[in-house]
Amino acid sequence: MSFPDGDAVVTGGAGFLGSHLVERLLDDGADVTVVDDLRGGNREWVPDAAALQEFDLAAPGAVDDLVAVLPTGADVYHLAADKYVDNDEPIEQYARNTRMTQHVVAAAEAADAERFVFTSSSTVYGEAPRPTPEDYAPLEPISAYGAGKLADEGLLSARAHAGAFDAWTFRFANVVGPRLRGAVVPDFIEKLQADPSTLEILGDGRQEKSYLTVGDCLDGMAHAVARANDPVNTFNLGTRTTTSVDRIAAIVAEELGVDPAYSYTGGERGWKGDVPKMCLSVEKLSALGWEPTRSSDDAIRRATRQLIEEL
Repeated sequence: MSFPDGDAVVTGGAGFLGSHLVERLLDDGADVTVVDDLRGGNREWVPDAAALQEFDLAAPGAVDDLVAVLPTGADVYHLAADKYVDNDEPIEQYARNTRMTQHVVAAAEAADAERFVFTSSSTVYGEAPRPTPEDYAPLEPISAYGAGKLADEGLLSARAHAGAFDAWTFRFANVVGPRLRGAVVPDFIEKLQADPSTLEILGDGRQEKSYLTVGDCLDGMAHAVARANDPVNTFNLGTRTTTSVDRIAAIVAEELGVDPAYSYTGGERGWKGDVPKMCLSVEKLSALGWEPTRSSDDAIRRATRQLIEEL
């Protein structure tokens, strides 16, 4: 399944998932503009065929800056966000992320965008029964990051129902693959490369979540954009399986060929705002013909091999 061709603007397109999306859009025939302030992205990850515009989407003049680079009728893929759930300034994180989305929505409307694709998160559900379907309620996020994503979803829903554009919102499990940074797999790799004898694990190691390859993630997004055409289209993206933190540690150790002793920081959460157990229902997208090709464990092992080579 292909993404639409034509003009596309990707915010956060120099980051992990964003740069992979840019590559996929280019392969599918789109003309791509990347908007990124490069605070969490990497200029080298942006393909030469994409035009890079470097500015801060949360800045006061961001709407005008974005309108200047948005082709009329372009598809907008909004991935830009401060992604660290354990941010030291949660209220500022909430304000910054929602401000960015407000600016991108305003610019999209000014440019008569037809499609607005938004990357949300499983964190909007908070601690919910598993597997969690898209219509689960009430949505009670336990982090400012999740609260911001939920607020962004509400704004997109309101503007889409008002006829501004059609919106696709994707609530992700944990996406893994090349270029991933600041997450459990690259963290374990770097720790064990520095000291293969011991590995510190946040929490108690029994946190258990779904992990999805970046390839499966992009396939699911493309499938939904092609097959769902309501004013608001909301989908979970994940696997039906989960992997514990202890299991991730074992896979990384196996792939590195080391046998470390584990030490734990304690508690059931890795950090404040961490949801210790997460598994999303993917039946809604499955009904449209999409299935993940790899289990959660397989996704972790594949990403580990890719990141060992990369790091």
